Amino acid sequence: MKRIRNFLAFAVAALAGLAANASTGLVELPADAGSGPVTVFYPATQPERSEQRGPFRLDVAPDAPALPGRRRLVVISHGSTASPWVHAELARALVAAGFTVALPEHQGDNHQDAGEPGPPSWKRRPLEVTRAIDRLAREPRFAPGLDLDRVGMYGMSAGGHTALTLAGGRWSPSRLRKHCQDHLAEDFHACAGPAVSLDGGPFDGIKRAMVRAVLDRKLDDSSWYGHEDARIAAIVAGVPFAADFDPESLKAPKAALAIVSARADRWLVPSFHSDFVLRHCTSCEHLAELPAGGHGALLGPLPPRLSGAVAALIADPPGFRRDTEVPKLNAAIAAFFVRHLPEKGR
Repeated sequence: MKRIRNFLAFAVAALAGLAANASTGLVELPADAGSGPVTVFYPATQPERSEQRGPFRLDVAPDAPALPGRRRLVVISHGSTASPWVHAELARALVAAGFTVALPEHQGDNHQDAGEPGPPSWKRRPLEVTRAIDRLAREPRFAPGLDLDRVGMYGMSAGGHTALTLAGGRWSPSRLRKHCQDHLAEDFHACAGPAVSLDGGPFDGIKRAMVRAVLDRKLDDSSWYGHEDARIAAIVAGVPFAADFDPESLKAPKAALAIVSARADRWLVPSFHSDFVLRHCTSCEHLAELPAGGHGALLGPLPPRLSGAVAALIADPPGFRRDTEVPKLNAAIAAFFVRHLPEKGR
C-alpha cells in the first residue's frame, strides 16, 4: 500500500507539471458516415477561456491547435442519458497526463436522446467506441499525433458495462432478467431504473409486479453479446453495470482491467455489480473504493439543479468530500493509464 501511495504522489506531481505546460483543448466533431458525434479533449497550445456547454461552465481552449508530439488516446464511455461534460474533470486530468481523450455520444442513450437505454444501447456502445477510435485515426488534426496501437478506455455505470464488454466480457438480456427475478428488491434501481422506488408502502408489491412484467417482455433474449477491439490495452470500469455478465468471461480480461467502486451506491448496488466483477476476475485491480461515495461520485462536474428520483441516486451522500475525493480518484485513473499505456520508446 505504501508503494501505491508513493506512486500516486509521484503521478500527481507529474500531472501537475504537465498541466502547467498545456491547456485543455476542446473540439466537438459532428456525426459523419463512420461515427456519431465525438467530443475531444487534448493538450493544446492556446489559453483557455470560460465556455458554456449545457448547464456547465468549463475552462477550455475551443478548436485550439494541439500541442506537438505523439500521445496515446483514452476513450470515455458516458453513463446512461449522460453528456460528455459530466466527465470533463477526468478528461482534464487525462489531458494533463499527456493523453488525448475522446467521448463518443452513444445513440439513443445520451442527454439529447434517451429513447433506448439498457440492452438496445449496450449492444451498440462497444462498436461506437471502436468507431470513435477509427474517427480519430482519420481526423487530420489528431491522427498524426496519436499512437493507436495501445488505446485506453474508461466507462462509468452503463459506460462501465461497455468497458467490461471491451475487456472480453459477454452478457445476455436473459441473464439480467434472471438477476432481477432473484434480487429485485435488493437491486431495484438496476432493474427498474430511477423513476420508481420502493418505499416500504402498500404499493411496493404492485411496483415489483409491474417491473417483473416489463422485464419478462423486454429481456426475452438468451443470446450472448460481446465485442472486442485489439487496440484497447487498458480499461477502467467505474461503478459498472455488471449483473448480466457471464462470470466466466470476466476471469481473464483481454486487457489490463481496473475497477472503481462506491460503497454508498444505491443505483448499482456494489455486491451485484463492481464486487461481482472483483469476485470473479483473477487479474483485476481494485483501483479505488469510495467508502462514502454514491453513484454520482464518479461524475465531475456533478449536474447542477438535481431534483426528484434521479437526485436521490446521483447526489453526493452526507460525508462524501467531493473537493478532495474526486481529484484523487481522477489522478489514480490517469496514473493507471500512464502505467499501462507507456509512450513508445519508454
